[in-house]
Amino acid sequence: MRITSVERNKKRKDMLAVYVDGEYSFSISEEDFISLSLYEKKDITSEEITHIKEEVNFRRAKAEAVKFLALRLRSEMEVAKKLMEKGFDKNTVQKVTDELKSMGYINDRLYIQKYIYDRIKLKPKSKRLIKYELMSKGISEADIDEVMKDWKADETVLAESMVRKKFGKYDTRDQKIQKRIYSFLQHRGFGFEVIDTVMNRINNPDYY
Repeated sequence: MRITSVERNKKRKDMLAVYVDGEYSFSISEEDFISLSLYEKKDITSEEITHIKEEVNFRRAKAEAVKFLALRLRSEMEVAKKLMEKGFDKNTVQKVTDELKSMGYINDRLYIQKYIYDRIKLKPKSKRLIKYELMSKGISEADIDEVMKDWKADETVLAESMVRKKFGKYDTRDQKIQKRIYSFLQHRGFGFEVIDTVMNRINNPDYY
């Protein structure tokens, strides 16, 4: 078998169509064509063609993943899901995420730390709810628990601060307002004990 001709794609100038024994075999970027030492009239085996296709697919998937990660930190599952949506096969996706983890592009523990920081600063929620959100992103419970061992926030203080910020202009002794506060804190994942303490604090200055 031999590479008989190479044609440039009319729509994508950086892509080349490679013909083997007169028939179309695969497409490849000009950069990969050069880096893989390909050229017209080169003898090539079917095994080499299979390897080239796999390598090209891997490089395309890796480029897509790096572009996706350039926007912000992502969890491993988010990257894998994005690549699967782009049509890459499971084995290629696994190879890409494994390599990007080894390079430090994907780091779920760093992702957890930043996620917690952003949540507390921008949209505070309970530790329990943040953990649930992280697990829904495919992050292992073990990694979450390991990072959360260093959780410094006092949930009661955090919940009280949220209530005073959102309901500070209302009469918190009003039953309707109290129901809204209760619902608000429940929605943010706080448990009954925390909510009960906050309700007592905002309505009774001597409670502390």
